[in-house]
Amino acid sequence: MTQRQRSWLSIAGIWAVLLVSAATRPLALPDEGRYAEVGRWMWMSGDWLAPRLDGLPFFHKPPLLHWLQASSFAVLGVNPWSARLIPALHAGLMLIGLYLVTRHEKGERVARTAVLMLGSSLGILIGGQYVNHDMLVASWISIAVWAFASAINRDDDLPDVRLALIGFAACALGLLSKGLIGVVLPGAVLMTWLCWTGQHRRLLLLPWVRGLFVFGTIGLPWFIAAQIKYAGLFDYLIIGQHFSRFTGNTFNNQWSWWFYPLVLICLLFPWSLICIAGARPSQWLEIWRIERTAIDHRWTSLQWIWVMVITAFFSFPKSKIVGYIFPVLPPLACIASMIWHRWRLKDQVRARSFFTLMIISLGLSLGVNELAIRHTLKHASQDVAQVLRCAMDADDRVYVTGDYPYDLPFYAQLSQALVVVEDWEEARRSSGDNWRRELFEAADFDSVAAPNLQPKLALYQARVNAWLVTPNDFDAETLPPGWYVNFKGKAWTLWARQSSRVTMRAGRNIDGPLDCRGPQ
Repeated sequence: MTQRQRSWLSIAGIWAVLLVSAATRPLALPDEGRYAEVGRWMWMSGDWLAPRLDGLPFFHKPPLLHWLQASSFAVLGVNPWSARLIPALHAGLMLIGLYLVTRHEKGERVARTAVLMLGSSLGILIGGQYVNHDMLVASWISIAVWAFASAINRDDDLPDVRLALIGFAACALGLLSKGLIGVVLPGAVLMTWLCWTGQHRRLLLLPWVRGLFVFGTIGLPWFIAAQIKYAGLFDYLIIGQHFSRFTGNTFNNQWSWWFYPLVLICLLFPWSLICIAGARPSQWLEIWRIERTAIDHRWTSLQWIWVMVITAFFSFPKSKIVGYIFPVLPPLACIASMIWHRWRLKDQVRARSFFTLMIISLGLSLGVNELAIRHTLKHASQDVAQVLRCAMDADDRVYVTGDYPYDLPFYAQLSQALVVVEDWEEARRSSGDNWRRELFEAADFDSVAAPNLQPKLALYQARVNAWLVTPNDFDAETLPPGWYVNFKGKAWTLWARQSSRVTMRAGRNIDGPLDCRGPQ
């Protein structure tokens, strides 16, 4: 077997581990339940313009994830694995890009080592099977940086046009994945690197006319069409979900500056320790100062600048989420690989040490996956959804109150939106960054679907064949007469009305999936 074949086999093996582990875990809440259901609703409704949560336009992010998930559901059926296939494909794309570019710049062995380090890490084996937008935008940011840097970092005067056009296309797909960061972050990394290495004048040689045409053709039509139909889209998505989230202090998950350095150590552990042990800042600074413009050192400079620029960018806002930092993982893995092979040349480490660290990395990732399964089952509504799917007819309405079970419509395969019963006037006055705000802001875009959100008194007007889902700690005395417990799950309770058609006995426990078909 050749060295190149071994490298491709390593990538395939890592991706197989990722796909198998993706099939073992229920949908994590809230993100996976939310985004998997948005994709399912798009597939079921045929509305490819507006992503919808509970039938309401949901414009927190652009639609690339939802388009791809809806396509996956159409081919592979609606299940958690087919939802996770989309981030898994992008994780595989990130690994392939890392391998191809590093092989070109640093050789086969460094490239394969970098892929094994990144592929065995928590960042890929957990983040690469997590249903949200983070792995998508991280992959396209990485491809954009690689493509533009490879196009420019050449001995000839002229950039490689084909690679540059791939970079413009990757920026457009990054824009459709998660918005402006798909363009801003590659631009910030590349501009810093070009200025540092004295190549900034080569920017003018890029195929800007063709590149902007490619970018606009791929990235802009959805924004234009959605803005025409939903007039407040730009203010909500760009101003509210981009600039306000970046500069505001009212959003969840607020952490200090140390958050992302610590997260990076964990996401790439134990390989991150190699970066810490072998970084030698004084040596790198000396190389940058004296030889930063030499073509042999430009690649190393790019990796460090990439890490520092994006980490600094996301450390500025008070709201910090783990997945935001995924774009930093490929350059960190490349740095760790270069340091490792530098040690190998000096006989400071042995080959067997690498496999020991690989076992530690894989074991940690699989262990975290198992912990995630146990944690999710404590909060999921999957057991209630299975009962509901067997018991209800397609035209029955399902009400929820007290909280929002993000995974319930997905597992129950509901063909109608949930009716969410809350005091919505009070929610508009007092809700922070939570599920209530997600829903009432979504309702502002669609007055026809807005009745899915009803005030508390609507429970008295519930139709005869109705079901109600509440958290287990919900105060039953606040319910109007006529509701009784049909099934109590681990975290949620299913109620039925006295006159409802009931096919499951109250209190029945479920040990495994039920053999029944829900509404299609």
